[in-house]
Amino acid sequence: MKPYFGMKGGWLTFWVSVACSTDMTLFGYDQGVFGGVNVTPNYLDTMGFGPTSSLLSTVTAIYDVGCFIGALAAFWFGERYGRKKTIICGTSFMTVGAILQIAAFGVPEMIVGRVIAGIGNGLNTATAPVWQSETSKANMRGKLVVIEMVMNIAGFSLSNWVTFGFSYLEGSVAWRFPLALQFLFIFILFGTVPWLPESPRWLMKKGFVEEAEVILADLENTSIDDPYVITQSKEIQWVNQVETENAVPIMDLLKPGKGGGTKTLRRLLLGMGTQAMQQFGGINVTSYYLPTVLTQSVGLEEKLARLLAACNSVSYLFFGSLGIPVVERMGRRFLMLFSSTGQFVCYFCITVLLSLNAKPGYAYQTEVAEASIAFFFLYYVFFGFGWQGVPWLYPTEINSLGMRTLGGALGAATNWIVNFMVVEITPPGIGSLGWRFYIIWTVFNFSFLPIVYFLYPETAGRTLEDMDRFFTENPPLLVFRDKDATNKRRPDKYYEHEQHEMRRHSSINTVSAKTAADRYRASMSGPSSDDEKNKDIDVEKTGAPSKF
Repeated sequence: MKPYFGMKGGWLTFWVSVACSTDMTLFGYDQGVFGGVNVTPNYLDTMGFGPTSSLLSTVTAIYDVGCFIGALAAFWFGERYGRKKTIICGTSFMTVGAILQIAAFGVPEMIVGRVIAGIGNGLNTATAPVWQSETSKANMRGKLVVIEMVMNIAGFSLSNWVTFGFSYLEGSVAWRFPLALQFLFIFILFGTVPWLPESPRWLMKKGFVEEAEVILADLENTSIDDPYVITQSKEIQWVNQVETENAVPIMDLLKPGKGGGTKTLRRLLLGMGTQAMQQFGGINVTSYYLPTVLTQSVGLEEKLARLLAACNSVSYLFFGSLGIPVVERMGRRFLMLFSSTGQFVCYFCITVLLSLNAKPGYAYQTEVAEASIAFFFLYYVFFGFGWQGVPWLYPTEINSLGMRTLGGALGAATNWIVNFMVVEITPPGIGSLGWRFYIIWTVFNFSFLPIVYFLYPETAGRTLEDMDRFFTENPPLLVFRDKDATNKRRPDKYYEHEQHEMRRHSSINTVSAKTAADRYRASMSGPSSDDEKNKDIDVEKTGAPSKF
């Protein structure tokens, strides 16, 4: 039988995307399902949770501790065994964890099940975006990773509707079946990941150059002697060589003056920063606890709170999908800045409205509380547009090949440990601080604007190897004045370098040189420009449409 059932080119990329998207759908489902389980009477009775039990938030948040452990483990396991085996291992952990949660009749079993499932999810979420990025064309990379995160929202939305529907049933089926439904995604992962291609960049790093070149050719639906494939291979090997020459032991990264000529520590921190900002933006104040927030902060009854949470998830899915066509066109920096501005405005309005609701004797308490619901909904619009997908994409782009697994692992670990903190403090925070609890998230969202504007370089339109070249040029820490760092279009100097390399590898075969250059320019083509100058550039640097 032919490898990958004979599929090449766009279809092969499609099935890698199916596997990665299923992984993220499972992540979203797990993230959302406990929001409904936590307000299910039979679950609360079975676990022995009282109305003010702090153990409820601990059992919910302990999942994130498992995710943190799994994300850190992904660095060692992923570097040693590759992207595919890491995801298969993580899915196996999630299988065991799901069984323990479904069968739990007490807190100890539920905690063990959630930790084990969390370890598996941590392995998967740290690996899937890296695998997707390393098997995708530059002009499709952002879209495909954002599609993964849109499917994460789809899983979240599905969990809200499932828990809402099963809330009308009596007994343990109301919460056990929603937990069991995650096996649908587990079966899809076991059915797809084993036969798909390994990351060619990981294979080259491990010395399997020929095998990697075959995969590069299959992903392009061409032969291994195609100048385009040869150029990609040489670029990846060049990155490996530079990293080897500038290698710094992981334990030395925190020492002054260390980090090598590739700015390793800076790049790791930038990737981790996006994940930290995603969580400090307050998303999981509502993702895990929106029914709780609506009942305790706004004063709605349980069924209405569940229904609104489910409706909100559909709105979240729709506006999250809008990030797919714009992530390459507008760039990562714009999406982070735009989303942070919107999230700041939403939390500011929520804080003001809920403070009026809590004001004794205020004549319009009910009206302002209901008005705050609109801003909870609007918050998801802005978050889904930018901060939902970019933090999972950025660490895979900003980090070098040798540190990409570590960068993805540390980024995911940062996400999960901050996630744990947010999920752990939210119920007692709402209970003790009331409306003042939302001031925290207002301030955080405002602080993201200068951080992103001054420190974060653009990655849209660049190849992964372009980012390596950028950091070997010793760029300034404050990038906002550097046009090559902030422009959403690929800088010309990188085009020119690639064109030179493709001509060189095409030797005297001018037909092959032109064909390879056209294909490569097409893969790197960005959004069209409004002025004639940029139109000329586009003509020079675009070619045939993607095979996908």
